[in-house]
Amino acid sequence: MEHNNYLEGHIRDLSERAFNNDYLTHTGFLSLSELAFFYSLVQSSGISPHMHIFNGCPFFVYGGHEDSERSVICFLPSYMTREDFHKNEISHGDIVNCIHITPLNKKFADELTHRDYLGALMNLGLERDLIGDILVDEQSAFVFVLSEASHIISEELSRVKHTSVQCNIISPSECTVKTVFSAISGSVASERLDAILSMVFHLSRGKSLDIVKSENVFVDGRILTDPGYTLKPGERVSVRGYGKFIYEGTGNSTKKGRFYANVSLYS
Repeated sequence: MEHNNYLEGHIRDLSERAFNNDYLTHTGFLSLSELAFFYSLVQSSGISPHMHIFNGCPFFVYGGHEDSERSVICFLPSYMTREDFHKNEISHGDIVNCIHITPLNKKFADELTHRDYLGALMNLGLERDLIGDILVDEQSAFVFVLSEASHIISEELSRVKHTSVQCNIISPSECTVKTVFSAISGSVASERLDAILSMVFHLSRGKSLDIVKSENVFVDGRILTDPGYTLKPGERVSVRGYGKFIYEGTGNSTKKGRFYANVSLYS
C-alpha cells in the first residue's frame, strides 16, 4: 500500500509537470502490476484507459518493443502526438535505448539466461527501474534501458557469469528477437479463469483451482485468487511454472452449449 501511494504521487507529479510546463516527462520502467495500478487510477478518474489521458495530460506507455512487459509511462507535451513520439523513439531512442550484449568469444561462452543478464546488470549498482525487458536468443541479449543508463552499461558491463562480453548501444528497432505466439483453441464451459487455464495447459479442473488459490496466476499484472473470474479479450495471463498467454475471446458455440475459447500462447 505504501508503495502504491508513492507511485500514485510520483505519477501525478509527472503528469502535472508535463501539463503545466508543456514538456515531456516519464517514469522509470514499471512492472506489470505497477502498470495495472496506473490503469486503475486512470479508470477511477472516470476516463477510459483507451483515451490515453491522465490528469488532463496525454500519455504513452512504451517499453522499446512490441508486446513489452516492463514499460515506461511518458506524459506528452501539447506539440507531440502519440504517433510522433512512437516513431521518434523507435528510430532514435531518446527515452529508451537498446543494448546488444554479445560474447567476445562465442566458442567459450556460457549458455546465459535472463537471470544471468539481469544479475550482471544489477551488480553494476543500477536501480531496477532503469532496466526494462531483457530478450535473450542463443548467443546474445537485447536489453531495453533508460537512455541515461545506456552509456554506464556499455562502458562497465564486461562479464556475464563466466563469459566476457561486449555491449553496443543500438536503436530499439534493431532488436532482432521477436515474440512468437502459438494460436490455441479449445472448447470450454465458460470464460472462467480456471476453465481457460485447464484448456490452455491441459490441466484438471482441480489442479487449475489449486494454482489460482495458491496466488500463482497474474492477469494484467494483478494476482487473482478467484477461479470464477471471467476473462476479457486482450487480458494477459501469466501462470508461474507454466507460461503466459493473451486471451483472445470466444468463437462459435458447440451443440452442447460449450464455447470455443481462443488464446495466443507465448512460445
